Amino acid sequence: MDSKAKVARLAMISNSFLLVGKLTAGIMMGSISVISDAMHSGLDVVASFIAFLSVRQSAKPADDLHRYGHGKYENLAAIVEALLIVCAALAILWHAIPRLIYGQGDVDALGLGMAVMMVSAAVNWYISSRLFKVAKETDSPALEADGWHLRTDVYSSVAVFIGIVLIKITGWHIIDPIVAICVTVLILRVAFGLLRDSLGSMLDTSLPAEDEEVIHKLLKGHERQYVSYHKLRTRKAGSHRHVDLHLVVPRCRTIQEAHQLCDAIESEIEKELPLSTVLIHSEPCRPPENCEGCKAKCQGKKNEETSCGE
Repeated sequence: MDSKAKVARLAMISNSFLLVGKLTAGIMMGSISVISDAMHSGLDVVASFIAFLSVRQSAKPADDLHRYGHGKYENLAAIVEALLIVCAALAILWHAIPRLIYGQGDVDALGLGMAVMMVSAAVNWYISSRLFKVAKETDSPALEADGWHLRTDVYSSVAVFIGIVLIKITGWHIIDPIVAICVTVLILRVAFGLLRDSLGSMLDTSLPAEDEEVIHKLLKGHERQYVSYHKLRTRKAGSHRHVDLHLVVPRCRTIQEAHQLCDAIESEIEKELPLSTVLIHSEPCRPPENCEGCKAKCQGKKNEETSCGE
């Protein structure tokens, strides 16, 4: 939690400085692309603040109102960030299209603009790399969304920088709104990707195939001790995974043996998939369909009734 909050706070501070610098340069230059990039940085400040609040909220333990914890606050924050990115893109188009059509305004102080864009790209590349690193370590969707938010800012700053260079070389000021529109397309692409992933978690989409494969592999390692398993369900809330399944055990096993087996499997899954909550329901095999599978497992044991499920 501490590392997540620290990097989110760092993103807020850096975005605030970049917002002031870009906005000042954009007004002095009269550049719609630089001002648009400043608007993007303004939303970056808001997005970083949302990410900061969400990681603090998601770290709270489960309570009477949130029995499964607060992990989905991070998914909600990622959705809000994606919508903010869309708003930034629409605002850029609102200002860029009229200038492209009517050719209003020239761009001045090109050297200042180039310097501001270079600094912005460098700073945001560093901060977004930090966000991605912590997001990967903690499996945080909010920090990942904030990282992509800043990484799009890097790309837009580079695009604006290239546009300013081209204006300086050619003298064609129409390049300014063209670059702004190109930046918008890039921003929207990232926003829709974030929305798709975050909405999937909010709607309880299953864990990725590679995560479920880990679960199947761990279960296979204990196949000599149970008959079969079914009703495997997985979902994610923020960085927390939830797994539940039904495990069919031989009727000859005692409640304690079935419980120990479930504990062992749960422990292994939680070790391989950090921040997982695993629930296994054990049930006895039901003759005659499971009889063949139980013969070897009940070798030498008395076939007595247990209260595992009946």
